[in-house]
Amino acid sequence: MFGYDIDFDAPWYLLLLALAPAIWWFSFRSLAGLGTIRRLLAIALRTLVLALLVLALAEVQLVRTSDRLTVIYLLDQTLSVPAEQRQAMIEYVNESIAQQRDGQDRAGVIVFGRDPAIEAPPYDDDIQVSKQIESPIDPEYTNLAAAMRLAEASFPEDAAKRIVIVSDGNQNMGDALEQARGLIDAGIGIDVRPVTISARADVSVEKVAVPTNIRKGEPFDLRIVLYNSAVASDGNPGTVTGRLVVYERTSDAPQAISEQELTVAPGRHVYTIRRQIDQPDFYTYEAQFIPNQAGDDALRQNNRATTFAHVRGSGQVLLIEDSEHRGEHQLLVDRLRAANLEVRVDASDQLFASLAELQPYDTVILANVPREDFSEAQINMLVRNTQQMGCGLVMLGGPNSFGAGGWANTEIEKAMPVDFEIKAAKANLRGALAMIMHASEIANGNHWQKVIAEEALKALGSQDYCGVLHWIGTDKWLWEPGMRQVRSDREKMLAQISKMQPSDMPQFGPSMEMARAAMARLGDVAVKHMIIISDGDPAAPAQSILNGLVAGKVTVSTVAVGAHGPAESALLQRIATATGGKYYQAFNANALPRIFQREARRVARPLIFEHAAGFAPIVNLSNEIVSGLPERLPPITGFVMTTAKEHPLVEIEIVSPRPTDGKNNTILATWTYGLGRSVAFTTDAGARWAKGWAGWEDYERFFSQMIRWSMRPSGDTGNFTVATEVKDGQGRVVVTALDKDDQFLNFLSLGGSVIGPDMEAHEVTVKQVAPGRYVGTFDASAAGSYFLMLNPGAGRAPLRSGLNVPYSAEFQTLETNEALLESLAALAPRGGRPGIVIAEDARDGAKTPEKANLFRHDLPNARSSQDAWHFMLLLGSCLFFLDVLVRRVTFSFTWVRPALAKVRDRVLRREAAAPAPEYMERLATRKAEISQQLEERRATARFEPEAESTAPTTGAVAEELGAKPPSAAKPTPPAQSLGPQQKEEDDYTSRLLKAKKRVWDERNKDS
Repeated sequence: MFGYDIDFDAPWYLLLLALAPAIWWFSFRSLAGLGTIRRLLAIALRTLVLALLVLALAEVQLVRTSDRLTVIYLLDQTLSVPAEQRQAMIEYVNESIAQQRDGQDRAGVIVFGRDPAIEAPPYDDDIQVSKQIESPIDPEYTNLAAAMRLAEASFPEDAAKRIVIVSDGNQNMGDALEQARGLIDAGIGIDVRPVTISARADVSVEKVAVPTNIRKGEPFDLRIVLYNSAVASDGNPGTVTGRLVVYERTSDAPQAISEQELTVAPGRHVYTIRRQIDQPDFYTYEAQFIPNQAGDDALRQNNRATTFAHVRGSGQVLLIEDSEHRGEHQLLVDRLRAANLEVRVDASDQLFASLAELQPYDTVILANVPREDFSEAQINMLVRNTQQMGCGLVMLGGPNSFGAGGWANTEIEKAMPVDFEIKAAKANLRGALAMIMHASEIANGNHWQKVIAEEALKALGSQDYCGVLHWIGTDKWLWEPGMRQVRSDREKMLAQISKMQPSDMPQFGPSMEMARAAMARLGDVAVKHMIIISDGDPAAPAQSILNGLVAGKVTVSTVAVGAHGPAESALLQRIATATGGKYYQAFNANALPRIFQREARRVARPLIFEHAAGFAPIVNLSNEIVSGLPERLPPITGFVMTTAKEHPLVEIEIVSPRPTDGKNNTILATWTYGLGRSVAFTTDAGARWAKGWAGWEDYERFFSQMIRWSMRPSGDTGNFTVATEVKDGQGRVVVTALDKDDQFLNFLSLGGSVIGPDMEAHEVTVKQVAPGRYVGTFDASAAGSYFLMLNPGAGRAPLRSGLNVPYSAEFQTLETNEALLESLAALAPRGGRPGIVIAEDARDGAKTPEKANLFRHDLPNARSSQDAWHFMLLLGSCLFFLDVLVRRVTFSFTWVRPALAKVRDRVLRREAAAPAPEYMERLATRKAEISQQLEERRATARFEPEAESTAPTTGAVAEELGAKPPSAAKPTPPAQSLGPQQKEEDDYTSRLLKAKKRVWDERNKDS
């Protein structure tokens, strides 16, 4: 009916309709008092209510069957498909839609790489895909399964469904065959058009392998596997000539250890290089193939591969010092080396670039280095190196360390046993920072102003104040009140900064005065600082404003960006000089965040506690770090105040007697963080506050014990070998465990973690699969370096290893996976026939139309259903109300007949009272004529009173009015002989009115 069928989700409930006869049986007797009509109506309503409720319980649905078809194309846009063939597949899609789509059929397009994207949603029109794909995708991975899932979710319900896969079939993520089985269960057909990749010469470096048990001084073989994918023929041998270069890298620059000319024939080839390691370290080997002719090699992305080798030695320490104060920690370095520790010193302007560069070291020391010298990535590497790789992390005190160095609210603070800000800070420990933003005229000016404001805010403590002034037609604070204490509002303030849109400020004076006045109202804060970033073209502030800033002890630093000339730069420099601030001239916007981080550290100066007379630290807890030391240590003159974390693993070994509150006087605190250990030593190593320690006899003992405690644990290493490999996007680690007697070590609780290229740590579960053999797997689908840390149990040193995925699996296979594509097309959808494999040359379907028609209707018609049970329930509720109304309320219809009669009478009377307009017009005309005759008669009656003259007129008038004329005419008596009464009766007007009345009365009676 109307193109819909009825279906039920729970048809067994329809058996309840058998109760209808029972309802009639019982209701017919119980409702006998209602009368025949009411009783039958009530029973009928009850039966309908029952039927509607049963239909609702059976979940009735309206089902519509449609013969429409929706075809969605899945286009492989990965780099394994040559660019010319990616263009050819777009042309194929456009032609097939234009030539084969018919009627109301729909067509859509999905492109895919690592993730799919809808290029054109299903639409009933001849859509045409642009030659330039607009959807952003990652072309270095093929995830056909994800594209199939997106297509399934994109199909409309009212049409049959088919997907057309246009791909080389080389998936390296997901399982397309498993996903296809779910599609056919849903009745979705699958056609494929393979993209045939012609055989091309391509040399890839498949693997670089080193032995797993390299020992110091022993030679070993470094093996490189090359693969040439070309197919030799009679006219083309498929060989590729080029150079194979092998590099060895430690923490220093890479060195080329081998370079040789090669002619690589089709197939796999293994090349061996003999090496010997004389120094313990963490080594990285990289092999690179460079073809002599660029056209001989199809892909450059797969021309290099790397591997790792780790040779243990004695403990090594990396000390990082401030590049602006080189040699500041030379005393500490000399004493540690005297204690047989290998120490390497790096300046903060020559930092590590990868996690691999940190692996040779068992402890990293941050020796009074500011936070702005490190990128976020380098900070994450330091923390992951401690938490997941077991390396020690030590921070030494100084004006550039802890909270005073801008390290608050960083990952380093989380790794330390102390918090870098004072929890219960007094007023004299707070600072205030105001930022005036005027850099909108530089390239991406508003973006950089947001970045620098965010970095400065992050460097402040929760007790500090911060305010941002910008110009939006007037000088205005970004938030209210203008100078707000950070506290727990940091995230809200960062969100407001991200929405900031400052404009070109006309003058400095008003904003500087607003900032000065706001800081004056803060009361007792130790440091008041202002930063102005500008191109220098606003009008200069009045001298009185500068004097007010100096009087209020507000320092102003200025940053010149995009200044239009020396005059404008000089203005900014004068403002900084007059107020005791610092002037910067930034030629590169990338340097701005570091400048603002450094300036924000001025506000953190109150965190430094100094006392010129000195004070002696006290040993608070005895352990291996302070073993053999006296209870009172030599005096120091200062340290950076912190707050010890409230955690059971935190140990506070040394405290200061000052300040006396006992909450912020930690000198030495330690704890275990993940697999590593971290140390916070809040005073320095003898350069500034601990100068008296240079001659202390226990100086070497104390610092060597502290550094050794923090180092990676060393112990019985047994005879463990660790091998790693990657296959199908999965990393695999194999551990062979033997004891010192070369007996298998069984039932070990091996566990650990892996750090991937994204610097995120993931747990690795290792299971025993054979005597002394343990295997674990982890995801290694992304290209980059993976670092493994395995813990073989108590008393044994952790095992470190790694592997490198030099390039995506997308560049490893250059052949069409026809087997997968044919398997997908062979699947038959529920109720339909299997798909087809479309030959690449059958683009327009002219040769094999029965096979190439993608819009053929060989799939079951789509059935779309709509729930209707709620309509049944609503209608049943209304009928139930009528059922109650019929049974409870008595209706009488005796009033109907009188009412109808009254209506009829009113209608008839209205019609009679409304004579035709023509009749009324004639009556009025006749009345006027009779009136004229009457006037003439009166005049005649006075002067000629003969009776004969009146008779004809009277008869004529009576006949005109419809009355009968008098039977005999009587002469009218003379006028003078009539009395008053007789005159009234004979008055013609009165007689005329009476005649009219008689006429109307007769008409009413006749009707």
